Amino acid sequence: MAVEVLSFGCRLNAAESEAMRRQAEAAGRDGLILVNTCAVTAEAGRQARKAIRAAARANPAARVVVTGCGAQVETDAYAAMPEVADIVGNRRKLDPATWSDLGAERVRIDDVMDPRPDPLPEPAPMRARTRAFLPVQNGCDHRCTFCIIPFGRGNSRSVPVASAVAQVRALVAEGTREVVLTGVDLTAYGRDLGGPTLGGLVRAILREVPDLDRLRLSSIDSVEADPELMAALAEEPRLMPHLHLSLQAGDDLILKRMKRR
Repeated sequence: MAVEVLSFGCRLNAAESEAMRRQAEAAGRDGLILVNTCAVTAEAGRQARKAIRAAARANPAARVVVTGCGAQVETDAYAAMPEVADIVGNRRKLDPATWSDLGAERVRIDDVMDPRPDPLPEPAPMRARTRAFLPVQNGCDHRCTFCIIPFGRGNSRSVPVASAVAQVRALVAEGTREVVLTGVDLTAYGRDLGGPTLGGLVRAILREVPDLDRLRLSSIDSVEADPELMAALAEEPRLMPHLHLSLQAGDDLILKRMKRR
């Protein structure tokens, strides 16, 4: 069997899953079941563990590798599962070397707060689709009381503008017509780079890749939308006028206790 991927959670996970699939296949890892977990709710973890057990029963000869936020923050729970052969943390999962020497250590979990840049995955359009999800930001600097994601993803890090533009150009050359920029806290893009904003990145992509038909944004934090992004939404016909905004609560006291802005 080829590399089978079970991906849970957000669009960022979906994009990373496709990049990992390509890396594992390039390393010759046939017979692999790659489970990219989510930890945003207890139910997400329960579903992932249920899927792991089902996949192992259906393919007893396959090697089950667990990664993602669940693997990062609930390592012991996944390590206790006899179906799991390897556990790979979020800092290692996009490193091609991980898939080349798989099995050297059963559990490989690094500190997600390490300030070193993440490995930049090869652009990976979703299979048999003309749309691609492109991660340009990872991690989160906020500490909302209900959210475990910063402890699974670390602090906010951004892909440099030139690298993001190059990835979009490569995707278009492969036949991608629509690119969706994604991240954990997308509107935090660029703060760690000391200059560019999400609006600036959008402008650069549209200017430097004229053959891209459509550019879209995944979820954003509306209070962090920068003026250049708002102007681009009004002026750029190839930037889709669609925003996904999360409604957390309608009560100011609840929002305060959640440490939402």
